Amino acid sequence: MQTHTAKRVEIIIEAVMESRLTDALRSADVTGYTILPVRGGSGRSGDWSRAGQVSRAGGMSCVVCIIREEKLDGLLEAAFSVVDRHIGVVTVTDCQVLRAERF
Repeated sequence: MQTHTAKRVEIIIEAVMESRLTDALRSADVTGYTILPVRGGSGRSGDWSRAGQVSRAGGMSCVVCIIREEKLDGLLEAAFSVVDRHIGVVTVTDCQVLRAERF
């Protein structure tokens, strides 16, 4: 089966910032993404967990986008406009997709 190269962008951000981030992505013409809850992790400030949180305000989310390479710069600019002022991590990796027309 033939595959096609694409970019996978993962943005981990405070859950309360999800809508601001997705609005910024849509303004950059990025219409496809998936939002996943982040249960916990460890970073510069040490270990953290979503356990015991009574609202989503204390949690983190991961927004995953798979896009064509030509949309990458616009997506990164949009994401950075939100992540720059908040807790967040942005990663970009190469990936292979089966149905390139969907991205």
